[in-house]
Amino acid sequence: MSKRIGLLGGSFNPAHGGHRAISLFAIRALELDELWWLVSPGNPLKDPETMAPLAARLASAHVQARGTRIRPTAIEAELGTRYTVDTLAALKSRYPDHKFIWLMGADNLLQFHHWRAWRAIARLVPIAVVARPGYNRAARAAPAMGWLRRFVRPAAELRNWTNWRPPALVLLRFVPDQRSATRIRQADPDWHRRALSRVESPRRTHSS
Repeated sequence: MSKRIGLLGGSFNPAHGGHRAISLFAIRALELDELWWLVSPGNPLKDPETMAPLAARLASAHVQARGTRIRPTAIEAELGTRYTVDTLAALKSRYPDHKFIWLMGADNLLQFHHWRAWRAIARLVPIAVVARPGYNRAARAAPAMGWLRRFVRPAAELRNWTNWRPPALVLLRFVPDQRSATRIRQADPDWHRRALSRVESPRRTHSS
């Protein structure tokens, strides 16, 4: 059965309430059946030394997604893909009946031109860009927007995104959310140890 699926990729290092808030907003605005969080095995643009184990990041995502239509997944590890362009191609091949839209924050649009084959990404699926405090003006002037600007769709048409032929981009207004994974890590450097202990505790209980 065909579904309207949003895709939000990221490190989720850790997942937090800001991710949840943006995702719930996107589910409503885009009338999504589900929004999949693609918890990356490793982000090529980020320092691997700062990255918690995948199991801990995925566990934090499951905590934040409880009771929603958000579906945390580490499917990139299963697919063996590292770059978004390859992940999207694999997902479209695996789920040909689903309609996918890529969700990103304005901060990611600012560096989108550094992503591998970013124009090919835009040709694979529509893109929805969610406003983020401090990034919106710069994102509109980002190098990638020099090419993408001609494909921007009016926000009034966003509920018909499944009929758009990529490239297609829509800019979504969102009440600013100041939470960030960076500040969480700074305040609690050992967050991932507790996340892993929550994953391991049920296993120990089951085996005893």
